[in-house]
Amino acid sequence: MAKKVVATLKKEGAGKEWTRIIRAVKSPKSGAYTFKEEMVPAEAAKAAFKA
Repeated sequence: MAKKVVATLKKEGAGKEWTRIIRAVKSPKSGAYTFKEEMVPAEAAKAAFKA
């Protein structure tokens, strides 16, 4: 039954519309780097890196 659900999601192409962006952000308090993860639409991926 799970295979049926996965097959329908692949047919719709829902996974292709989003992009995961992972950034390294430096903490002003400790100076350590942390990773910030966000999901953005594929069209806005390039703009998210410029911001």
